[in-house]
Amino acid sequence: MALDGAFLHTIKNEIEQKALGSRIDRIYQPSREEICFLLRSRGWAGKLLLSAGADSPRIHFTTLEIENPKSPPMFCMLLRKHLSGAKLVSVRQLGLDRVLYLDFDTRNELGDLVTITVAVEIMGRYSNVIVIDGNGKVLDSIKRVDPEMSRVRTVLPGVLYEAPPGQGKLNLLTASPEEGKAAILAAKGADLSKAILSAYEGISPVLSRELVYSAFSQMDVSKLELAESGWQKLTVRLETLKEELNDTGAQYTILCEESGRPKEFSFISLRQYGNLYTARTFDTPSETLDAFYSERSRMERMKQRSSDLLKLLGNISDRLNRKIALQTEELKTCSERENLKEQGDLLSSYFYMMKKGDKEVTVEDFYHDGTPRKILLDPALTPVQNAQKYYKEYRKAATAEKLLTGFIEQAKEELTYIESVYDAVSRTAGESELLEIRQELSEQGYLKHYTAKNSKFVKALPPLKYRSSDGYTIWCGRNNKQNDKLTLKQARPDDIWFHTQGFPGSHVILETHGTPMNDIPDRTIEEAAMIAAYNSRARSAALVPVQYIEARQVRKPVAAKPGMVIFDHYFVLYITPDEEKVESMLDK
Repeated sequence: MALDGAFLHTIKNEIEQKALGSRIDRIYQPSREEICFLLRSRGWAGKLLLSAGADSPRIHFTTLEIENPKSPPMFCMLLRKHLSGAKLVSVRQLGLDRVLYLDFDTRNELGDLVTITVAVEIMGRYSNVIVIDGNGKVLDSIKRVDPEMSRVRTVLPGVLYEAPPGQGKLNLLTASPEEGKAAILAAKGADLSKAILSAYEGISPVLSRELVYSAFSQMDVSKLELAESGWQKLTVRLETLKEELNDTGAQYTILCEESGRPKEFSFISLRQYGNLYTARTFDTPSETLDAFYSERSRMERMKQRSSDLLKLLGNISDRLNRKIALQTEELKTCSERENLKEQGDLLSSYFYMMKKGDKEVTVEDFYHDGTPRKILLDPALTPVQNAQKYYKEYRKAATAEKLLTGFIEQAKEELTYIESVYDAVSRTAGESELLEIRQELSEQGYLKHYTAKNSKFVKALPPLKYRSSDGYTIWCGRNNKQNDKLTLKQARPDDIWFHTQGFPGSHVILETHGTPMNDIPDRTIEEAAMIAAYNSRARSAALVPVQYIEARQVRKPVAAKPGMVIFDHYFVLYITPDEEKVESMLDK
């Protein structure tokens, strides 16, 4: 979802409440289309991020660490020249359109007090950050637009700034209910949500659908069939939206897919999707945008960096599955080996009934109550040689069955390992974790071109550390090598080990400090199990079985792959993963 004018209005309110009267302390440009202002006032400091990226245009406060390049770009130099030490005196929005103006008072080279305006235009691929002087002329912009690029509007240094052309829609904050009804009825089509979208500026498709759904408990509503009571319901909902726009009763929400990827955000609760997505709530609009875009960019970045690993692991998994299927099919033919031995025994007992050149012989089958049994013969062999042939095939089948059983078991163990690595890659949160996994795959012989020199740049992250509600420390491995270290070296014998049953996932250790397992609070056991369930492939499942046992009973087989352990007796707890609960326990 793109940032709409209504949500931008809540950002405007937040900037006015927090930063009005503050001064610009630092300016830097972390990327080609992003600017960051460090604002300070007495007792307060905040980073204001301005982005003109086509896929993520926005403005909001951020708490993320943003890199300051050593060599500032020219646009950043211009901002520092005109705005260093400038005071934010007003924040204006063009109606409810997606344009925000930040007015700064500063002094020019002659010492005169002047006003410099920074216009943040959020319009998809046409988004821009424009610096305007006190005379309304453009000083520069993060994206220059010449006449060849746009016939409608030029954005170049020295030209007079023109606001983006309006669409002639109503401003929800100033329009009367009668004006709104008339505009909705005048809009093309009968669909009410689309008519609202056409009538009011600053409202996105998601918001218009939610307005209809919250008013009528359905989205497929025709404006032509609305009775007076229906219009009253809609009017009440629009009036409530005005209050939410002014931060009265706003519910800042992000909807996430099962994978954790953010899907939608809004300043109101989104109920139109039912239980299709998971909802996360926030206290401020900036926190909402910070979480939405940072998580989305992190997942995209990690997806790009891990795509080669995921492809490699997927190919290995497919190869192992095909191998297991073929060997299982071969194993079925070996199950007939006893039949070969029986035929060899019968031929040995009835040599007198055969001669060289016979193609078959019928004998009494003493294995099956003397029933006549036909046995095929090789006419080029003697009776004794035919019997030996059946014995040889029997021994061959017996050996093949033994070997195939071992091969299938090895392939299944390898497949389990590959699935565990795939799960670890899909849950990585940083480059260092990916490099650790690459190093692990290289040591196991899966990556041929990974050189040892790469590993010296890896700063290994420690295991994830959690704190239970009862104050117990819980550790969670990030990858297979870390799982081994955590379970086999760090854990004490009386600590409790957790792992999902039937799903690849992290090893989790609950520190007991000598407290018997039966004396650990049930709530802490459940929380540790939830951490294991969440840090596994089953994190989106409704009910996940989690095994737990004292760490002393967990051991590693000889020559087993990283992360592979065995144990005998264990307990099982069924738990529902809760992302918010797990995140709240994280000991940062």
